Amino acid sequence: MTTLEQTHIDEAVVRPSTSCGSGHLQRISGFLIAPFFLVLILLLPVSLNAQANQQFILQTATGGAAIAGSTPTYSTSFGALNAFGVGSPAVGVTAVPTATGTLYFSKINFVIGNLLGHHQGIISAYVSSNFAHPTAMILQGCQNAATCTISTNYTNLSTSAATPTVIVPIMNENTTATGGIAIFIPDNNGAGAFAGTDSATVTFVGKDAQNGQALNSVTLSFNSQSLVTALQLTLSTATGGVTVNAASDYSMSFGNVNGIGVGPSAGLTVVPQAGGVIYSTPYTLTPAFSNFSSTTGTIKVAVSTNFAHSSVLSLGTATVSAGPYTTISTSVGSPTQITNTATTRTAVTPYLGLFVSTVNGAGAFNGSDSATLTYTLTVP
Repeated sequence: MTTLEQTHIDEAVVRPSTSCGSGHLQRISGFLIAPFFLVLILLLPVSLNAQANQQFILQTATGGAAIAGSTPTYSTSFGALNAFGVGSPAVGVTAVPTATGTLYFSKINFVIGNLLGHHQGIISAYVSSNFAHPTAMILQGCQNAATCTISTNYTNLSTSAATPTVIVPIMNENTTATGGIAIFIPDNNGAGAFAGTDSATVTFVGKDAQNGQALNSVTLSFNSQSLVTALQLTLSTATGGVTVNAASDYSMSFGNVNGIGVGPSAGLTVVPQAGGVIYSTPYTLTPAFSNFSSTTGTIKVAVSTNFAHSSVLSLGTATVSAGPYTTISTSVGSPTQITNTATTRTAVTPYLGLFVSTVNGAGAFNGSDSATLTYTLTVP
């Protein structure tokens, strides 16, 4: 720098003006020009470097799924997923069952550093590499301004870099914002069904909220994300029927019964039968299954623990209250079919009948007794 400055001073001296005053001014001008350009050369790289250092990072949120890696590449896993939220996903992942599938979500932190001029930042996301089976696993996001524990606040992430989905609408420099990232698993049976592992990548992009200038971008990969098949069968009370109580197992009470059908309890209908009567009640079976190649399933039932007085009491099934009733098998290995056209989340209402014999004499019985039915749902 000294050589450059000295050269300008020498040139000013070599070409003096005829006036001492103007020559002095030229010498001063020559002296000032060199430092002026020198200041520009020094400041320009500093400005570019400050802009390049603007960045945001991802962090594991309190109570959220673990985020591994560092800028610009991160990864996570939500564990084994299914459409009904049964089982246990990864730690920090919450399952929210809905009427058409299950949303698995996790909180995620965004931390942004210094911005030029103390500007604010915007963070958006898009699916840069989608699952190979995008109808079976759907990536969604929730803005940090919303309540990200509610499934309706999640929307599908854009698959276009040109129109990413906003996750953080605005945030100050040197602060942390917490949004939501999710995978929605819908009911998915038939030709589009899938079960196994798949991978996808979400790219998060930053932008200066004041001037629109791009900040950095980072990726979050779901490597070998697992999707499993699932079945669910629930019992519930049908309109006008005996109450079905749900606990670790379901239970139902027919109250006091007798061989001639006198005084049936609420929800029971007496159906005459040779050698006694049948006490009948409707009840509801709701099958649910996902990621199977078939769109229909079969529901069967067996008496896994029979009445102690099975010569007086027996159970049957029918499609209508009046019957006919088919005696339910007492072999779990060869159960009695209720339907072979069950579809997911569609209720079936069969009738359960308790036959009470009019037998008298040595085989007669008075008192309480119980039996257990075991239902199975099978989907090819």
